[in-house]
Amino acid sequence: MSKFEQVQEHLRSQSYHWLVTGAAGFIGSNLVEALLKLGQRVTGLDNFATGHQHNLDQVHELVGSAHWANFTFIEGDIRDPATCARACMGVDYVLHEAALGSVTRSIENPLATHETNVTGFLHMLTAARDARVKRFVYAASSSTYGDHPGLPKVEDQIGNPLSPYAVTKYANELYADVFGRCYGTQSIGLRYFNVFGPRQDPEGAYAAVIPQWVAGLIRNRPLFINGDGETSRDFCFIDNVVQANLLAATVEAPEAVNQVYNVALNERTTLNQLYLMMRELLQPRFPHLNEHKAQYQGFRTGDVRHSQADISKARELLGFHPSHRIGEGLKEAMDWYVRNLAGQE
Repeated sequence: MSKFEQVQEHLRSQSYHWLVTGAAGFIGSNLVEALLKLGQRVTGLDNFATGHQHNLDQVHELVGSAHWANFTFIEGDIRDPATCARACMGVDYVLHEAALGSVTRSIENPLATHETNVTGFLHMLTAARDARVKRFVYAASSSTYGDHPGLPKVEDQIGNPLSPYAVTKYANELYADVFGRCYGTQSIGLRYFNVFGPRQDPEGAYAAVIPQWVAGLIRNRPLFINGDGETSRDFCFIDNVVQANLLAATVEAPEAVNQVYNVALNERTTLNQLYLMMRELLQPRFPHLNEHKAQYQGFRTGDVRHSQADISKARELLGFHPSHRIGEGLKEAMDWYVRNLAGQE
């Protein structure tokens, strides 16, 4: 039995109270779904700045009314300390996903990104400390590696940040570390690498590449690849992220706490490869893709050329073993996108 299977078995037999911030978002709603299916009590916090009510509606449908009865939702903003304090009351574990994502957005509006990702983070961390939660697990980011050229990326070797977003996510790690030193707060940061999966928003200027491309392919729109298409990423399916969060929240080994971990596959997929994989998966259902070809445009400001994670630390200290490689994850995600996007404009 894997470590994650042991954790799931334990949670089925023991109910805890969890707070998921950003609960109406992509990653947050998947965490809410997983926890409710395991019989946990969950409070969700979201201001709907980037999350959606329809994500929570889908979770309700998937978990059923009995499990949904264990969910409490607070519509509120992490930039408000009182809201954070209220959300943390009586909570055992915090999974902090609320943030303004996107490198591009942060370059266009660094103040908004800072207010949510740094000030909001500090409000949540303080509230968790004051409520004496067992563990504060937060979404860190692979953007923290900045211009460090080494591959694969190792947690203790980072470079200079390339965007305001990257600065905010590194600041989160610094605050979490100092709260551990000053107050004994137990935290774990998870550096996500290009997460994808069901309920990831395909719309808007800041949509992640996979849902944006799937929507474009289904609707036979022009698809633009930044640069020459040889930029590579370590794409990580959402189920792997859920696993990492639950392992991080419940790990007991003292040496595993107050650390940051990469959450990915230790694999590289170029944008050109990604496009071909997605088109091949969709072609049987959408014959127009037989003639579809990608178009190329300039490199995006603030982007790193290649990204790949060393996950040996997470394997060793958390027992993390990814359940889905990119091909397996794309197949599962594609079914969701086809059901939810086909026929929509």
